[in-house]
Amino acid sequence: MNKRQIGNLSVQPIGLGCMNLDHAYGPSVSEEQGERVLLGALDAGYDFLDTATLYGGGKNEERIGRVLKKHRHRFTLASKCVMAIVPVDGKPTRVIDGRPETIKRQCEDSLRRLQTDVIDLYYLHRWDKKVPIEDSVGALSDMVRKGHIRAIGLSEVGAVNLRKAHAVHPIAAMQSEYSLWTRDPEIAVLQACKELGVGFVAFSSVARKFFGGLKDASTLHEKDIRLSMARFSKENLPKNLTLLAPMEQLAGELNCTVAQLALAWVLAQGDHICSIPGTTDVQHMKDNLASQNIVLTAAHLTLLGEAINQRTVHGARYDAQSQSEVDTESFA
Repeated sequence: MNKRQIGNLSVQPIGLGCMNLDHAYGPSVSEEQGERVLLGALDAGYDFLDTATLYGGGKNEERIGRVLKKHRHRFTLASKCVMAIVPVDGKPTRVIDGRPETIKRQCEDSLRRLQTDVIDLYYLHRWDKKVPIEDSVGALSDMVRKGHIRAIGLSEVGAVNLRKAHAVHPIAAMQSEYSLWTRDPEIAVLQACKELGVGFVAFSSVARKFFGGLKDASTLHEKDIRLSMARFSKENLPKNLTLLAPMEQLAGELNCTVAQLALAWVLAQGDHICSIPGTTDVQHMKDNLASQNIVLTAAHLTLLGEAINQRTVHGARYDAQSQSEVDTESFA
């Protein structure tokens, strides 16, 4: 498949989300497994890797810097600021701080951890609603002028604030959750990105492994964030699993996996869309990249879109706290 544009950056439609190696779904993977995934991704043809200050409290950025420093010329590097784990009353706490001075400090810290002179794409991980988005983007613009970052991105920001931010400095990418079962970007953000020439980077397109074979939430690690998500609850997950039958049948006909089908559907929604599925498994990593070569017909897209969407899925995307932190328009 031809590469897609994110601002002035040209990347494969499927990138690698690196969060899974150190954050959200349980303990960090071993040093050896992390190397297998990261180096294997470059060898498989990945050229777009995504991390963040938040992931593992900086451990994910450190891992990428340690493993891939010698290969920096082979890939486009994205990271994020504003969300971080910091000590509050002596306890590690996730905070959202979009003040310009915090953004600049976090950028410098990211450069050090990543062992690089420049980050290709640097996002506001969330819009800090206590700070005008123009001020936060202004700080990132200063980082562009200093040569610390090449392009600016936003994550989980709605169309109105995307336009406000874009008026301060061109926004290269908008990153938000987007999959068959999370359609919120379709309300306004996808169209706004298209109008402004902003690339859209979808995360969790495999629905946090729902499309990758997760059948029983009781098998998850006790600190796995999916345990707090209603779609994976004891009541809702069995109902949601019944929705997979049409996908499983079509995947069999096309000789691909359900996860590959889910990724192919996302990419088919627009040529300004990329996706960054994450995994700790080398074979899944290779399968995800191969999904960009699957061609879906209009009939396939209609079948998939009607089988799983915001009307058929049981359970909200996030709990109340997490939902309050995003700005993306919501069907809920």
